[in-house]
Amino acid sequence: MSGSDSRCNHGDAVCEIRVYEQEVIVVPILLLASFLITLVFILLLRYCPEKVDRIRPRKTVTTRRILQGIDAPPGLNVLEHESIALDMSTSYSTFQPPKTYQSQTLSKTVSTTALQPSPPPNPIKTSFTPIVQPRELPRQRLPESFNLVTPLQGSFSLHTDPSVSLYRARMDNRNVVLRVLNDSADATERHNFLGFASFLAQLGPHPFLPELLGVVSIRAPLVTVVEELENRDLLSYLWQCRQENVDPPCEMTERRIFTMASQVASALEFLHSKDLLHGNIRARSVLVTKQLTAKLWGLHGVYTRKTKKATQRDDPSMKKWQAPELLARKAATKSSDIWSFGILLFEMASLGKAPFAEISINELLQFHQRGKNLKKPSNCSNSLYTLIKSCCQWKEQDRPSLAEVSRKLVSGENSASDKVFKASGTVNLEEYLQEAGYGETNNYTVF
Repeated sequence: MSGSDSRCNHGDAVCEIRVYEQEVIVVPILLLASFLITLVFILLLRYCPEKVDRIRPRKTVTTRRILQGIDAPPGLNVLEHESIALDMSTSYSTFQPPKTYQSQTLSKTVSTTALQPSPPPNPIKTSFTPIVQPRELPRQRLPESFNLVTPLQGSFSLHTDPSVSLYRARMDNRNVVLRVLNDSADATERHNFLGFASFLAQLGPHPFLPELLGVVSIRAPLVTVVEELENRDLLSYLWQCRQENVDPPCEMTERRIFTMASQVASALEFLHSKDLLHGNIRARSVLVTKQLTAKLWGLHGVYTRKTKKATQRDDPSMKKWQAPELLARKAATKSSDIWSFGILLFEMASLGKAPFAEISINELLQFHQRGKNLKKPSNCSNSLYTLIKSCCQWKEQDRPSLAEVSRKLVSGENSASDKVFKASGTVNLEEYLQEAGYGETNNYTVF
């Protein structure tokens, strides 16, 4: 009280309070405020835990993304308020969702299917909660905004996953293709179906990749919507060009080969820029629009190898298109895609002939090792045949880079002929299957 005595008259309480303001006013108020805040937080934790979750700081998760639908850009997803958790590789963190798709609304009046945790078996690591097996549904029961839904008859060269059916439909005044997961699909197949759609969305738009338009993902049947490419796959189109009196006319010229090959090379370069190998370059994996634009497809193997760390699948039907290092069971590289691209050029120049038709699968690796190459198609110019041979060199380092191939394609297009390619007779499917090595087993000596 010595301080107050010196500055205040005896009994002057107001003066003493002013001298000891911090001790008698500030500190008690702070203690009371702390008590009230703690009391409010405890009451919220007891009666409103969801508000506490919003207040708490969230940990950053680097290998897991909560996706709205399939990680599609705003407006593309078919249903609001849907959250599907998918485990994504950390290498995808640099991928940006596509921003050039037009907004599509496929269905708004859809009820949510009940969910039940049943994680898929190893080696698939996923937090996706599979949908309960739905009852058998009529195949025409698709989202209400799809019009004129009709089955899309698959040809030999347009095989798809056996658990997926293809349909043609109209959506927002445009033709689309519906990839519909069959009702009998199990939890792993459902996870793979949605995972592949998510991969396509993250991959981003490219003018020479088929455009993903949307996904129905929380009710049966699960549907992926892709733009329709009216001329189907390139192999079927090449076979059609062998026929006469086709309506509309189907004409393949050298200039068109260079143009379409440049488009495929652009899409392949886009994949390589993301450290993705295609591994399935052939005419069957290229789709053709009504305007004869070529778009590279066959991406399911890319998704499988990238997300599941799988190696190149031992597919007997792919042997005639595979580079020697893959036939010898070595690791695939970007040069392996260059080899297959050369075989694709041969298919186009020969109007869909099987490569190395006279060589059996068991003799193929030795055939390559002896330095032999594809025979020159009758319609093929020297410049196009030179490019085919340069892509199909035994040593990987002797093959051109994809950028060099693209430059040669542009140069070849400028000087190419407009003469229509002709080929004798239509394709006999049984002969083609035999010449292409379908169903053959291999017994290679691994060097």
